[in-house]
Amino acid sequence: MAERRRAAAAQLYGRLLQIYDEGKKSIPEHPYLFETDVEIHLMGGNCKSPAERFWSGNNMIYILQKAGQNEESDLMEESKADDAIYDSELLQKESSGPVPLSVRRAKQLISLYTMVQNPNMTHLKISKPVVLPPLWIRCDSSDPEHTCWLGAEPLKNGNKITGIYLHMVTCDGPTADKTCFANLEELKMAHKIKHHSSVVMTKGFAQYELIRAAAIEDTLVESGSNIYIDITWNTVDKILQTPPLTSAATLNITLESGDPRSPVYQLYRELQFLLALAEGLKTGVTEWPEPLESESAVELVQEFLTDLKMKLDGFCTLGNKNETEKIKCDTAAVDSSIKSIFSERGDLDFAEQLWCKMRSISSYQELVECFTFIIRSLEHGEIQPWIHQGSSSLLSKLIQQSYHGKMDDVSLNGITPIQMLLEIGLDKMKKDYVSFFIGQELATLTYLDYFISTSVDLQEQVRRVQKLHHMLEIMVSCTVLLQFKHENLFPLTQTCIKYYKENPLNEKHAFQLPIRPGLVKKFYQNDHPEIWKVDIISGHGQKEVKTTWQVSTHPPAEHMTSNNIGLLCDSTVNGDSEERMYFITMAKCSQVHFT
Repeated sequence: MAERRRAAAAQLYGRLLQIYDEGKKSIPEHPYLFETDVEIHLMGGNCKSPAERFWSGNNMIYILQKAGQNEESDLMEESKADDAIYDSELLQKESSGPVPLSVRRAKQLISLYTMVQNPNMTHLKISKPVVLPPLWIRCDSSDPEHTCWLGAEPLKNGNKITGIYLHMVTCDGPTADKTCFANLEELKMAHKIKHHSSVVMTKGFAQYELIRAAAIEDTLVESGSNIYIDITWNTVDKILQTPPLTSAATLNITLESGDPRSPVYQLYRELQFLLALAEGLKTGVTEWPEPLESESAVELVQEFLTDLKMKLDGFCTLGNKNETEKIKCDTAAVDSSIKSIFSERGDLDFAEQLWCKMRSISSYQELVECFTFIIRSLEHGEIQPWIHQGSSSLLSKLIQQSYHGKMDDVSLNGITPIQMLLEIGLDKMKKDYVSFFIGQELATLTYLDYFISTSVDLQEQVRRVQKLHHMLEIMVSCTVLLQFKHENLFPLTQTCIKYYKENPLNEKHAFQLPIRPGLVKKFYQNDHPEIWKVDIISGHGQKEVKTTWQVSTHPPAEHMTSNNIGLLCDSTVNGDSEERMYFITMAKCSQVHFT
């Protein structure tokens, strides 16, 4: 028995060391197998730790859970017991989520980890013991305490391991019965007794959801958008204390574009048309979206050209203007539904006005027909439109050539018409976004240059315009929903710009903004928190120990399941009032010293 235990410890150490060494080069994307039932993930870098609520470290960490089963697993374990097992070979379907180990098995693994990190265990014959990253294990809550996490991390003095810091997280609920909640003074006393402390300090944390999905026509809009505020403060007075206004607060803003309630929804639809053109240019197959206008694009373009021709003829007859006089834009071409937030531009040139007419195109044939009318009018000198300087689109070049009475021949077949429309759409939408950010004094043209640069190909230009739109949606939402002013919108804009200069479009990313709680207090002061917790702390440095008591509307670990899944709702009606259902979580720690 003892020999088998030593062999298991040595095998675990070898596997953890192998994973750690590989992780120093780059964090593995796949899990590794230990024995036949344990799956080891190494988290680090930009990866969010699943145990972050109960562990404040920011370095690499092992996450252990039950290995998924499939038909090939037994054969693979025999032939590749020492090789990394990839997700597709090892895990259950992604939708099932991570699977916890039994509490009994988790305790065995914690014991083995403690053995191999103990420098006094010389009989294990580990030549040069390495300080391994902390190890956390998902547990199935099968014990009386309902343990959902067990963790261990080495205590160090320089490079020497002096002990082990053990973590235990338990969870009950969900329940709306506040008589189940702990008493703060009793929690503090229990901590003092366990850790022989005479003095403790407390830190509070509360998270409130400021924006929830709202009902439209008796249906719930499915959206990944939410705005949470995280609030932290020192010296907690009581359980579920409302955070004081002197607390530190951070907004976490996650917003998905395309909400029909958004003031810039029409602009979003315009962007979708642009994306359809870009996809058509890339694949050769264009899926035309629902038209943005009720009137056909061909009729709109013909009316527009006729109007310009009549104006030009009128100017020539009166002799008051030169033939190349710039014709002022038709501001009615801009969708007025976003007037209150996203101001209309009054300087749309000919190409931009054409985009407003042609964004209702529903077929390739219509597209060719529209450009045929436009090029014919230019060739015959029937119109002499003005365009903004700096445009590099093919249509702009043709317009400039028309001023001199000679134009290149353009063959309106293949992808050429799609590219022509995409180019003028890109030009127009770039100016729309730039006009907003500069007009609201949220950014300078130099700072926005990355997003409007024409030095990259059209597909990359489209991707950058998508980023601009996502930033616009965030600013508009914060303006409309939270009544933010320039002093808050400006730093948020800078945060978004910095992120999107370095990362691809990601509408699930949470943009963070430090704010004063008083700025948004009215949105949460009468609401129940999504998470509320208190940390009770004593000791300093290596000797610091912490007890955490927390309530949350969601399970504290993604691997947790409930037999009463119907109870996992936001609230339950209790008489005339609504009471929030909470999971009650307790995190405790202890230290074991080797010397």
